[in-house]
Amino acid sequence: MAPVSQEKTVAIVERDDLQKLLDALSAKGYRIIGPTVRRRAITFDDVAKIDDLPVGWTEEQQGGAYRLKKRNDKALFGFSSTQRSWKNFLFPSSQRLLRSERQNGTFRVVQETAEEAPLALFGVRPCDLQAIQIQDKVLLGGALIDTFYKARREKAFVVAVNCGKAGGTCFCVSMGTGPRAANGFDLALTEIVEDPRHYFVVEAGSARGEEILRGIPHREASPEEKQAGEEVSAKAAKQMGRSMDTTDIKGLFYRNYENPRWAETARRCLTCTNCTMVCPTCFCSNVEDTTDLTGKNAERGRKLDSCFNLDFSYIHGGSIRVSEKSRYRQWITHKLAAWIDQFGVSGCVGCGRCITWCPVGIDLTEEVQAIRETK
Repeated sequence: MAPVSQEKTVAIVERDDLQKLLDALSAKGYRIIGPTVRRRAITFDDVAKIDDLPVGWTEEQQGGAYRLKKRNDKALFGFSSTQRSWKNFLFPSSQRLLRSERQNGTFRVVQETAEEAPLALFGVRPCDLQAIQIQDKVLLGGALIDTFYKARREKAFVVAVNCGKAGGTCFCVSMGTGPRAANGFDLALTEIVEDPRHYFVVEAGSARGEEILRGIPHREASPEEKQAGEEVSAKAAKQMGRSMDTTDIKGLFYRNYENPRWAETARRCLTCTNCTMVCPTCFCSNVEDTTDLTGKNAERGRKLDSCFNLDFSYIHGGSIRVSEKSRYRQWITHKLAAWIDQFGVSGCVGCGRCITWCPVGIDLTEEVQAIRETK
């Protein structure tokens, strides 16, 4: 994790020198994960070169709609949010926990370890940075610590990218999570594309970030360049496609457990789990034991699950939440209310993914407003 730096160094790195940042991280042994174009969407995958990034691409996002589009420049981060979140790499959808082998009439249990190359998370948006910090609270902050998450998270190098463009479903300003990163990063980039100049304002947020920055070409940022970086984020803040009134939001949901809106929206909901799968903070999972046909080998694994699945609330005798209404209400009430009681923070960071990737376009911000207006 990135320790907090008291005074952050602010430097300028030219676009042509950004490849050296990737090279420096690779030389340190990091596996670099960043945004790239795959299957007509901007998502996260391994990157090694600047050309692997979505150069000159952006996207249009609305409720239940996503379309990739070309920009009229060569911006590297000229989009709002990605299809996937960093949860896919820090808290993978499938994780083997242990395996056992039968030998000479006895069983030998082999505990799994997260012995993997350290990750460099390249291009973390401020809302996603907040989501990672929320998952830190969930998976590291309690009595039971997820050792696999801990191993990946402690070694991760975080390169944040401040937003220069808000998407049609973004509402991070409402949640206080963006569009500018305040802490929790090793390096933070702000992309400036001003013909003929193309450069990055780079802020070091940790000793590790300072070390990497010293190893690549850079110079001290002028007051005008720092101001240009701040103006980029200010512009994005005014472009939010959505907003959410969070006034007493916990009390709002606790007072409206029987609100008729639940049934109305549930008639549209497909319980497909898309919203929980793309959400950067949802962490629900299921543990399963499997054996092979010989009975000599067995495994215990964890798989990402969803509160929208009927079997998720299954106990002896059946499921607790049988109706679509009860499962939809559980998701949104936990996300925006009970999460605050459990972890001291909302479970929503305003990234808008659940709105974009909902097949029927259920809009979290619209639902909150509808409940407020119900008499």
